[in-house]
Amino acid sequence: MTPNQSDLNSVINDLSTVLKERLNTYFQPKNTAESSFNPNGQLKSWAQLLQVDEVSEAEYTLILMALIAHIQPHFFDRTIQEYLPSGGDFPQLGGVRGKNFRGFLPTGETALFILAGEDLDKRSKVAELFSPDHFFNKKRILWLEDTPPGEPQMSGKIILAPEYIELLTTGKVSRPAFSMKFPAQLLETKMEWDDLVLANDTLNQIRELETWLKHGNTLMQDWGMGRKLKPGYRVLFHGPPGTGKTLTASLLGKYTSRDVFRIDLSMVVSKYIGETEKNLANLFAKAENKDWILFFDEADALFGKRTSVKDAHDKYANQEVSYLLQRVESYNGLVILATNFKSNIDEAFTRRFQSFIAFHLPRPAERLKIWEKAFPEQIQLADDVQLSAVAQTFEVSGAQIMNVVQFCCLRALENNSNIITLADIRKGIQKEFNKEGRILR
Repeated sequence: MTPNQSDLNSVINDLSTVLKERLNTYFQPKNTAESSFNPNGQLKSWAQLLQVDEVSEAEYTLILMALIAHIQPHFFDRTIQEYLPSGGDFPQLGGVRGKNFRGFLPTGETALFILAGEDLDKRSKVAELFSPDHFFNKKRILWLEDTPPGEPQMSGKIILAPEYIELLTTGKVSRPAFSMKFPAQLLETKMEWDDLVLANDTLNQIRELETWLKHGNTLMQDWGMGRKLKPGYRVLFHGPPGTGKTLTASLLGKYTSRDVFRIDLSMVVSKYIGETEKNLANLFAKAENKDWILFFDEADALFGKRTSVKDAHDKYANQEVSYLLQRVESYNGLVILATNFKSNIDEAFTRRFQSFIAFHLPRPAERLKIWEKAFPEQIQLADDVQLSAVAQTFEVSGAQIMNVVQFCCLRALENNSNIITLADIRKGIQKEFNKEGRILR
């Protein structure tokens, strides 16, 4: 289903029918006619769009209440004015005004009134639409905004997730943009599996991970293992920088048609108490049920070992780790933690990982493959360049090799040449060694 103008007009008409029938019942109880609300043609389409088994009339109507301000901002005010032409307050309907948006925004009280009127049994059933067990909450589609202390929960504003507003009005969902509210960047690559050179044992483990991505839903749902296994999959990539951890994550997403988001931990971790958990909650809520791969690079900053509690800072730092552990364990997609040192990761996390994949510095044979694949077809190697000897002599990572190749190619272009000499390669390697304080011999 792809919403179009006709669909949106139908949405407005359906909600108008429900609202007017409720207002007629309230203001003119003796003249109340039989309900003409019949959205059966929409329910199946909306269930498909929301990826749920079915959508009830009440669920459909509740979504319309939250959606209508984004389609026709004056909808509620215009309709209410028909029944209160002289103005006046109508607290039974609930509702609030926004900070920038001056129109009527529905609350849980609005849902209770429209869907149940004064019937207490029906009002109780409507309240269940906002429960933690309802698919609205589980899929993070719709929820009630928190209310100030002491105020009824149902006075909270009905919030429809921005991606579902877009989905229900356009039929698609754009990828979230990198921001403080979503501190993650999309990882993409033009490279292929053949471009990745890894040890056989590492590559075999990655293939197992790819198999889970391809068949995990079948295992958990069709084969019923979701009753016995925890959701999602958690894996630790560990090894020196430049050994292919990020590229592997990108390729897993590319070959399983999943978006891979690298989490910017510098924007997640906050010195203010409670802010780190809030940032994580926003991140996981956005990712839930999207089938995204979450890639925590340099994960030591957030997944590191907990400390003994010596002060309030230690206490809250440990709470952050505990909260993160809970969120990672309940996420139903793939979570990849990457670290240079496996020993830095808290054991509470490692015990819950299904897989540990080591990324080693390439051995001479692997370095030779990387050198051979790295240079573009347009260049020629000078007679003094023996890549097998270079691979045997210089212990460098795959990322360092690519940096050297870039350096050499740029030097050749600057000299109007397409020939790479051994001296060029050695200068490039020296630049890489300088970064680590190593000496080229």
